[in-house]
Amino acid sequence: MRAALFTSCSFAWTYQPKAIPSHNLLVQSSLEHGACSTKSEASSRESGLVNGEAEKVSGILKRRSVVLSGASLVSSAVLGFPGEGLAVIKQGLLAGRIPGLSEPDEQGWRTYRRPDEKSGGHGVGWSPIIPYIFSVPQDWEEVPVSIADLGGTEIDLRFGSAKEGRLSVIVAPVLRFADNLDGDATIEKIGRPETVINAFGPEVIGENVEGKVMSINVVQDSGRTYYQYELEPPHVLITATAAGNRLYLFNVTGSGLQWKRHYKELKKIADSFRVV
Repeated sequence: MRAALFTSCSFAWTYQPKAIPSHNLLVQSSLEHGACSTKSEASSRESGLVNGEAEKVSGILKRRSVVLSGASLVSSAVLGFPGEGLAVIKQGLLAGRIPGLSEPDEQGWRTYRRPDEKSGGHGVGWSPIIPYIFSVPQDWEEVPVSIADLGGTEIDLRFGSAKEGRLSVIVAPVLRFADNLDGDATIEKIGRPETVINAFGPEVIGENVEGKVMSINVVQDSGRTYYQYELEPPHVLITATAAGNRLYLFNVTGSGLQWKRHYKELKKIADSFRVV
């Protein structure tokens, strides 16, 4: 008896379909009530999962959905579901990815704003993440974030372009670095530009930044201060700021060839980051 397993996971937000040209966007459906349901259809002619096995798989999925609902979600490949069901399960587990891109402007650039409904509070008891915005060329697309990534659950977002490069946004509780900050931290309270890059640069590149900082720039915008850095090697542009009770690290990078050919675009992306 063969059983076909269909799994749909739902979370406390509603996807509103938009005409955005991205193969990474999730299935357009409404997901509600923060629960997972499992249905099995059996054929008496073939062999497959028995009821007990189906109930076991259902329990595993429900427990996994609870663990993943407040963090970056792993690919369904980890769960080991083969065949056509893989795409459906993957889409459900990546439900935290809510489209936030605008339509392209006259130059072909789109603005991303972190949706208020997006999951990822980074810890029980933490206030909602203050939204941020940045701009990317039209061919850049959101990339799934895994809890196995360097940086773990503090990586809030990834974007990338096979031609030009990639970016990531790290959102970390400031209390992990200092215990004397109130609920409205500023980057100045965390430290001077040199102090911040020495402390948090390794969070981005995975190694000590000594001798790699090529330039430092301080920008004021709408009452908020941003520290901007350029590092080589590896080639990376970092914009750091703080808001609420979190530190934001916006990181743009590319290979040597991408850096050479598309530095102007990568710099424009890095300079566009703002917390709103």
